[in-house]
Parts: sequence; structure tokens; C-alpha cells
Amino acid sequence: MKILVCISKTPDTTAKIAFTDNNTKFNEAGVQFIINPYDEWYALVRALELKETLNATVHLITVGGADTEPIIRKALALGGDEAFRVNTDSPDSYFIAAQIAAHARQQGYDLILTGKETIDYNGAAIGGMVAELLDLPYVSIAAKLDLSGNTATINREIEGGEEVVNVELPVVVSCQKGMAEARIPNMRGIMAARTKPLAVVEPAAADTLTAIAGFELPPAKAGVKMISPDNVEELVKLLHEEAKVI
Repeated sequence: MKILVCISKTPDTTAKIAFTDNNTKFNEAGVQFIINPYDEWYALVRALELKETLNATVHLITVGGADTEPIIRKALALGGDEAFRVNTDSPDSYFIAAQIAAHARQQGYDLILTGKETIDYNGAAIGGMVAELLDLPYVSIAAKLDLSGNTATINREIEGGEEVVNVELPVVVSCQKGMAEARIPNMRGIMAARTKPLAVVEPAAADTLTAIAGFELPPAKAGVKMISPDNVEELVKLLHEEAKVI
């Protein structure tokens, strides 16, 4: 079995967000980057669990410049077998999906896993686009994935409950909380990652369908008002007239 896990570079959740070039680009100065948590904690770790139980091969792919290599190396340290970096950088979801699909089309994967979304753009679009480009079934926001022969049984959240889906491989699945438990690279994995294959490939021809016009930070939060617990009338007045929640 061959599994492909899609890996994205995202800012650490504690990073201070700022923009440059007239608010059209994210300011990366001083920012610590990490593997997108949904890609790492759920998609990658579930792939590694399947590798251990089914003797699967786990490939990793990222679309980005040389600055993404430390991120993909960490994914190799966790247990990935081989990695591919498409040597281009774009915020356009369709363009990124087209690069992943072009690679997957040549390799013939049985299972393609993505995180449900990235924590920077929150687009949640890559998995569905990859599936469409490859003409494969797609199951989103999956919280559990089991394989039996050529059939995947997938539990996914829906409004008000849970849905259980049976689908034949190959399939594209986006993963969320519940899919697996996070892992930490050990020293053996870190050392092995230095020599594992990381191929740099040139991008396939693809259209770019969207461009970022600008970013805006949310409004600054108002100061906190402290109300004495004995002054219920003042609290009610503020909730009604200022917060407008009652």
C-alpha cells in the first residue's frame, strides 16, 4: 500500500501576525514555522499507524520553496519514508492542488491524506480539489479511518451527529481531531531523516485562479471593565447597553 500525506508550512500558533507590502503579504520576519497541525497530528500520524500495521509506504509532499525543507524533514523524522518538494510557492489553492495531483497521478497512491485545513488561510479546499483533479472519491473532516482489504471505513462529523462511510480505494481523505494521537520525533528518527530521500521537482503547468488583494487585522479588543459582584444592576446595564448581548 502506498500512502501520500500532504504537508503544509504554517506559522506557529503563538506567532505575532503582521503584514508588509501595503498589507498584501504576510510578514515572516521573526516567525517560527511548523508543520500545519492538522497535517501532522492527524493525517501524518494516522498514515504512520497504517504503515506499522499494514506495512504501508508513506510518502510526503509539500509545495513551496527551500524554506519548507526543515518542515518536511521533521515529517520524515516522525516516520515518513520519502518526501517530495514541488519547487514553487503560491497561496492559490487550485495551483497547489494541481501540483499535488500531478505528482500523485504518476505514483498511483492508494490513499491520499490531508489535514482538514491549514491554520493560516483556513481554506479547507486542497483535499477536495486533489480528488476532483484525480477523479477520486473524497471524504472530508474524517475523525476515524480503518482499512479492510480494499475498503476504507471512515467516520466523519456531520451537523448533529456522525456519519460512517464505506469507500473503495483509492480515496482522498481530509483529517481532523480524533483521527490519531500526536507523536514527537525521537533522536533515532531525527538522525534517520537526514538521509531519507527528499526529491525536489519542478512544478507542473497549472493556472493560478486567485490572488490576495489584501489582509486586515481584526479590530482591537476593548478594555475590560471590572464590576463588583454586588452591583448586579450595573452589570445588567452594561450587558444591555454596551455589549448588547441581552
